[in-house]
Amino acid sequence: MRQFAKGYRAGLDAVLLAASIEAKPDQRILEAGCGAGAALLCCAQRLREARFAGIERDKKVLELTQQNVAQNALSDRIEIIEGDVGQRTDSLLNGYDQVFSNPPFFEPGTIPKVGEGKEGAYMAETSLTDWLKFMLHAVKPKGRITIIHRAAALADILSFLQPRFGEIQVMPIKPYAGAPAKRILVRARKGLRKGDTVLLDGLTLYEGGDRQLSDRANDIMSGGQLEWI
Repeated sequence: MRQFAKGYRAGLDAVLLAASIEAKPDQRILEAGCGAGAALLCCAQRLREARFAGIERDKKVLELTQQNVAQNALSDRIEIIEGDVGQRTDSLLNGYDQVFSNPPFFEPGTIPKVGEGKEGAYMAETSLTDWLKFMLHAVKPKGRITIIHRAAALADILSFLQPRFGEIQVMPIKPYAGAPAKRILVRARKGLRKGDTVLLDGLTLYEGGDRQLSDRANDIMSGGQLEWI
């Protein structure tokens, strides 16, 4: 996957998000804010019977994303859409079986200025609530959304989801055993009114004194699926 020499680089969050997606054959799955396509490409390589789309507003990034999709011979299963998650267009309403996202984490003014080319990836010009509203808009009734975010945002995410979604699951992502979770994966199904909100045991990324990848994390980094346990 090609990325810009300067600016934001996709990393572990994109891989974890992609690994967390499960799909039935022929499902249509949308990534909100796909960037250069890291999570999309990972998903499409593993879930070969599903179809994907990614929406991105940055035209320079869009061109690179199209190249990445073509170079991976996935143009027949991945559609790239120019658009802004802050604008919930009628053409996307209830259009997808699943929607997933790795939105920008920080509100403007809450962290020091980021490096050149990283603003769109780190700074949330569109609020987290509006990002979730887009996902709600685009996913079909009883369809699933999945999001990765900072653990500190969990309360905000749940306050939005609980009146609108059911079967909510929260997976903490811990750097090592005994450490606080720095990331969370959250998934839920639109319009359901059943099932408790479940806090799972979560994933520990590193173990041992030399901080090697745990067996589960190593399997994910090798293209495996993240089991929701």
